[in-house]
Amino acid sequence: MDIMYKSTRNAQNQVTASRAVLNGLAEDGGLYVPEQIPALDIPLSELADMTYQETALAVMKKFLTDYTEEELRYCISHAYDSKFDTEEIAPLREADGAYYLELFHGSTIAFKDMALSILPYLMTTAAAKNQEKHEIVILTATSGDTGKAALAGFADVPGTRIIVFYPKNGVSPIQERQMVTQKGKNTCVIGIRGNFDDAQTGVKKLFADRELKKELDQKGFCFSSANSINIGRLVPQVVYYVYAYGRLLSMGKIAEGEKINVVVPTGNFGNILAAFYAKNMGLPIGRLICASNENKVLFDFFESGVYDRNREFHLTSSPSMDILISSNLERLIYRIAGEDAEKNAAFMEALTKTGSYRITEEMKTGLSDFVGGYATEEQTADEIRRLYEKEHYVIDTHTAVASHVYHSYRQTSGDSAKSVIASTASPYKFARSVMQAIDPSCAGLGDFELIDRLSDTSGVKIPAAIEEIRTASVLHDQVIEINEMEAAVKRFLLS
Repeated sequence: MDIMYKSTRNAQNQVTASRAVLNGLAEDGGLYVPEQIPALDIPLSELADMTYQETALAVMKKFLTDYTEEELRYCISHAYDSKFDTEEIAPLREADGAYYLELFHGSTIAFKDMALSILPYLMTTAAAKNQEKHEIVILTATSGDTGKAALAGFADVPGTRIIVFYPKNGVSPIQERQMVTQKGKNTCVIGIRGNFDDAQTGVKKLFADRELKKELDQKGFCFSSANSINIGRLVPQVVYYVYAYGRLLSMGKIAEGEKINVVVPTGNFGNILAAFYAKNMGLPIGRLICASNENKVLFDFFESGVYDRNREFHLTSSPSMDILISSNLERLIYRIAGEDAEKNAAFMEALTKTGSYRITEEMKTGLSDFVGGYATEEQTADEIRRLYEKEHYVIDTHTAVASHVYHSYRQTSGDSAKSVIASTASPYKFARSVMQAIDPSCAGLGDFELIDRLSDTSGVKIPAAIEEIRTASVLHDQVIEINEMEAAVKRFLLS
């Protein structure tokens, strides 16, 4: 049975999976959600023997029902190949009583590769299926990792262009260098004077601008998104939680049907929403532990039922989580509101107008799967150092937030269920913060000196993604005000 996708703000706005992937964002500003979450219809025992590619097919064919199996096999085989430095694609590493799901073995050494390696194939396949003649313009905001992964995925892909906006002083030096050295005639990287929320809000405004859409349509362009607001990003993320369960079975760490907990460091809520979808497919997941940094808007929401972005914004050592407007939370709000699009739209309007909303007591019961936690900057650094000294295992700052939250949760709750921690980035992306946590005496070293020191400390070879930017030339140097975003888009597309 084909699964249709509907907007969280207008249930009458229904499209096929491929059209949802192409559109990225619904015309009414809502996010596409499946009309139902499909069941995982294979015995759990079979997961233990499945490769990552086989698991991807089993999951994705349930969601993307208007893609043929042949089309999905093509997309999967071209996405999960030698771009990853391990055949496992997403290895599971046991350390200090938890299982770290390493999602950073792709070409840009962050978890965004897991979805953005396949999105260009899903999108170009969708364009052909829908007889889309326009050139697809990927318009995206990034808090650090999505930008580079999207640029790498779409660089020089025929029929596409990609424009990435990032907060000029809100990403790590390595993240910025990865983006501004990106090659590809169809790529454009622009820094904005503001934070990630400013960039993301600006991108959403461009999507909603009907006059701009009309003007670009006449010139042969159509917008789409590579952010996790695109369902083509979210579905591939479901895969690795299913795969992790299979790895635990294969390793003999759990019995078939045994529940596991999943711990996810998240700011935009997409990565943990994917785990929620996996649970609702039938994967035996107990608690979904949502880990925040000092920008703990999600933690406060799970504690109080109030989402409030009216607060101080903190620049932290885990910049991919420096977010106060968690776009993907809208998909969860829609669900716990009984899939009432009108009710959800009212919450989102309140967020836009006043910066906050409060869910009902009845809706709070729909959050029972989730537990919130957060780590301060000091706790994040302490966790990096603690795990290194105890296990000689080096993790990045985002993973450290999740690791701290997990150990705190386990200690206070007594919940001893096997737990998978989403390890979302290589420590090499955040070498300065990681090395200062392990060895404060190296604070005066340059970025690449720190990388060399990290290699000596961890015993892990420096990834190609880092080596290639060591001497790469800067190709993108635009920095603009937030109100100049539309002009910058037109300049790139129309000049």
